[in-house]
Amino acid sequence: MRKAIFPGSFDPITLGHEDIIRRGITLFDEIVIAIGVNAEKKYMFSLEERKQFLEETFKNEPKVSIITYEGLTIDLCKKINANFILRGLRNPADFEFEKAIAHTNRRMSKIETVFLLTAAKTSYISSSIVRDVIRNGGEYELLVPVAVRVKK
Repeated sequence: MRKAIFPGSFDPITLGHEDIIRRGITLFDEIVIAIGVNAEKKYMFSLEERKQFLEETFKNEPKVSIITYEGLTIDLCKKINANFILRGLRNPADFEFEKAIAHTNRRMSKIETVFLLTAAKTSYISSSIVRDVIRNGGEYELLVPVAVRVKK
């Protein structure tokens, strides 16, 4: 069985995240969306809200599950028997950053990282941009799945 983890903070999930996950469903038997918990990071949305956004967005997708975790992603992969990490790439800066992490993970384990390029229509969207739009009262609804369209 091809099981992949799609890790991130998802603060909040964007249309770009959703696109990568939905396209990843065609490649893997199961995708575990893993919400990373970092006590040092300040989030706009609580862990419960972020998990709820994801659960609502993928409620009709049996190949997707959502969990939370702390620590190294490769340790989580080993714990739940996932052989792949799924990541999306928006631009060259993402590639360089993700490449370094993928090489480190591969060196420390046998976990393979699979990269998907974001769709052109969502390649400019990031969670930090969405948070900034929300903070400033902008039309964030254009950037996120319906489940997130709750906060102004």
